[in-house]
Formats: sequence, C-alpha cells, structure tokens
Amino acid sequence: METPRALLEALYRAALAGADPEAAVACALAEPAVARALAQARAIGIFAAGKAAAGMARGARSVAAGRALVVLPRGHSATGLAKRHVVFAAHPEPDVSSVRAARAAVRFFGAFGEGDVILCLVSGGASSLLCLPRKGVTLAAKRRAVAGLAESGASILALNRLRTSLSAVKGGRLGGVTRARLVTLVLSDVPGDRAASVGSGPTVRGRRGDIVRIVGSNSDGLDAAEREARRLGWRVRRESGRLSGPARAAGERIARAMAALPLRAVLLSGGETVVRLDRARGRGGRSLELALGAARIGAGGDWFLLAAGSDGRDGSSTAAGAFADGGTLARARRLGLGAEDALRRHDTHRFFARLGDLLVTGPTGTNVGDWVFGVREPRGRGR
Repeated sequence: METPRALLEALYRAALAGADPEAAVACALAEPAVARALAQARAIGIFAAGKAAAGMARGARSVAAGRALVVLPRGHSATGLAKRHVVFAAHPEPDVSSVRAARAAVRFFGAFGEGDVILCLVSGGASSLLCLPRKGVTLAAKRRAVAGLAESGASILALNRLRTSLSAVKGGRLGGVTRARLVTLVLSDVPGDRAASVGSGPTVRGRRGDIVRIVGSNSDGLDAAEREARRLGWRVRRESGRLSGPARAAGERIARAMAALPLRAVLLSGGETVVRLDRARGRGGRSLELALGAARIGAGGDWFLLAAGSDGRDGSSTAAGAFADGGTLARARRLGLGAEDALRRHDTHRFFARLGDLLVTGPTGTNVGDWVFGVREPRGRGR
C-alpha cells in the first residue's frame, strides 16, 4: 500500500464490500425457512425501500415474483431493475413524492392476500422515502416535528420513534394492509440491529408466520475491513463499543485511542454519531465533524484517519467523509482556515474541500451507518 491514505480508502472499500446488500439478500434467500416460505407461496411480490433497495432487489432476482415495487432516493442508480417497478422519492427530507411512494406501497400490499408472500427488503432511508402522515397530521407538521428533533442531536432510534408515532405506514402499519405472509430482510443502520427500528419498520408487524431477518449490519463491514487489514500485514485494534454520541467528542475519543496505538497498527470503529445544530449552519455532517474533532486533539501526531458514511453522503455534504491527520490543522492555518470556526458554524465540508481531504464516492448503494478507520504511521511516508 503506497500511502496511509491509500490504506484507509482500501479499508473503506473493503467494508463496503462486506456490507453489500445484493450478496446479503442472495445469502438470506438460501436459508431453509426463507426458501420454504417462498416455495409454498401462491404468488410472490417483492417490495424494497431504502438507500440499499436497488442492491437488495438485485439480490432477489432468483425469486419468481409476479409483481415488484422498489422505492429509491432520487439520484440513486436503478441499474439492473425494470423501470416499471421503480419509484423515486425524497431523502433525507420527505416531500410529496414520499407520500406518493407510500400510497403506491399501500396499493401494492393490498393487492396480495391469503396464501401469498411479499418479500420485503428494507434498509435505512425508508423512513423518508415512505411518508404517509396519520389522520390529523399534515406533511408539513410531520416535517417540522422530525426536523426539530433531529436538530437537537437526537439519535436515529429517537427519530424513528417519532416518525412512527406520526405515520400511517411505519411501525408495521404498511404490512397491516395485507393478509399475505411477509418475509422481511433488513440491512441495519441502527444500534442493536433491531429490525423494527430500521426505516421505522414498515413491514415488521409481529404477525404469526412472518419471517424477519437482519441480513447485514455495520459490524459486517468492520469484519471485512479487519480481514483486509490483516491480509495486508497490519495489526488491528477494534473498538469494543459502538461509535455514538456527539460527533466532535467522538472524534476526540478516537484521536486519544489512536495515540495509544503501536506503529503499523489500524484502529476500526463503527456506528453513528449525532450533530446538534444551532443557528449557524454550513455544509457538513457527522463524519466530517468527527474527523475535525480528531484533528484538534491529535495535532502533530503520527496518525491518519478516515471517517465516512457507508451510504456515500455525510449530512448536507456531497462527500462520504473526510481524511484527517496530525498535520491537518497546520495545513489549514496556512490556508487561513480555522477549525474552531468550521465546527461552530457546522461548515466542515468547505474546510476539508479546501484541504483536498474529502472522500467523494457518490451513492454507494448500501447503508449500515458510519465507519472510522485510523492508522499510526510516521507522517514522513506522506498522505
């Protein structure tokens, strides 16, 4: 591996491969209980929603389905899918397209009955893509309520609980419109990998005979990254706790952990942090703030870090994440950039863009939360 940065990006790519939704679904379909349920069905429908919906749907190509509905974020690729089966909706903020998608999903589920099976492929992002406010709640009111909670720094679990309380389709209510059996395969981006929390659980209804499986998670990506690091001859330390809490503080913890690493060692961590927004709002996200938080604490150290989201987009930034190292602040000062100012204004995208330290991937087709990869290596080897 030529440089620490090249190593970090290779670990990120390995993690993406480890959380590949197409492979995860294909593997899950071979499970005896799942295969038996599909084989016994009178008719089969395939429903997929979320940031990983396209890959998950491609993983189910072997299933002889009579009908399909795939709900994707606008701008995501639908390669390999029949156009007539695909609906695009808004993310991260729902709009009228999200309402249309939810109503299309209700019609789709309502078309199946006793003896049928709907294969439900759910991933993070479905909460925004499928938005049908319950009776008495307007779309505008729901958006305001969720946005206010998000800006307070609430966790994804708290956000999805609120979304569910305001929804006519979340919390298993979408599944409730059909008498068909549901087989739900979930790619998890939430703490604890609880299926009912991913995408606000639109098809997890708790009915006897239904099958619910987690088919991929953040830790699967870390497992793959660990294998790649060891294959390349690096020692590995994996953080035991899930990455969580305020992004800036998490970055500071990571910097201290990297300072304790031996040289030629890799640190791996995964989860999802939060950012509490105030009146000062620039462009950025959780991973960028984490990277800059680490840079503040570890200035001058012989470490390199990549913090990035598995979905390829960090908050309001167009980047997946950012690289940082012990020389980040010194390079920033030479360009007249202030780390404290960038953090205060939540304007970390511009900060890292000026340094040339953004990781830009576009949508990756998966969604299992965020990862941090760190390495200790003498800075003389270059970035």
